Amino acid sequence: MCPNCRALVERNASTCPFCGEKLRSPRARSSPATAGRILGVIPIPSTATSAIVAVNIAVYGISWYMTATSGSAQPSLGGISGDVLLRLGAKSPYILLGQWWRLVTAIFLHAGLMHIGLNLWCLFDLGPQVESLFSTAKFMVFYLVTGVAGFVLSLWWKPFGMSVGASGAIMGLIGVLIGASFHHGHLGKEYRGQLWRWVIYIAIFGIFFNVDNAAHFGGLVTGLLLGYLVPEGEEETRASQNLWNTLAVLAVVIIAGSFALMALQLNQALR
Repeated sequence: MCPNCRALVERNASTCPFCGEKLRSPRARSSPATAGRILGVIPIPSTATSAIVAVNIAVYGISWYMTATSGSAQPSLGGISGDVLLRLGAKSPYILLGQWWRLVTAIFLHAGLMHIGLNLWCLFDLGPQVESLFSTAKFMVFYLVTGVAGFVLSLWWKPFGMSVGASGAIMGLIGVLIGASFHHGHLGKEYRGQLWRWVIYIAIFGIFFNVDNAAHFGGLVTGLLLGYLVPEGEEETRASQNLWNTLAVLAVVIIAGSFALMALQLNQALR
């Protein structure tokens, strides 16, 4: 994105074709293609993305340990016990009994190695894009809102089902980028086509595997609206900047508070 006019530009462009602004490295991509990527493949995530990835990995490690020490038959491929997922805050009918925090904790739970691996792979790629196009504060709000919206729709669609995973929030990030692309003319249209292919691939995957398609759809639609309606880039006024920073802090507090409520419920269950 051009730092001057904020138009989407080609990765190898040295100047913005819309306003003539000279683009600095690495935006000009004059350096080798491996710059900024792990092993030349995985994009290095920015700060908020790194934090969310770390939380996902930590929660998976805890759930794996609890599964391994539960004494029951262990699923293959690093699978997590359904009982453990339920105790750690999976989306379940308990939400209807007042455990609203499950709408948040479920975003950070995963059912196995393949599940978390695919989600984090997508997050590594999409997270930095959203942070760069909007801001870190907006990214944090988008991630939480779209993830929760996905599980709200999932709860309405299957109120007695259990599900976990970051895929609703990840579909939300795709939706954010699709929504923003409508403001960028021809280049936005080309980029939007690439993003819709992601959606199609995930939808096809959902047909053959037991995934929560309602959560995917809820996150995608919410992200589309946010990406289209929320202005891109850093805020130009101090009041707007303070508003988004406050919302981002509130998102972090809600996430931390949800895990705290989960821990209190977990301790009660262990007595």
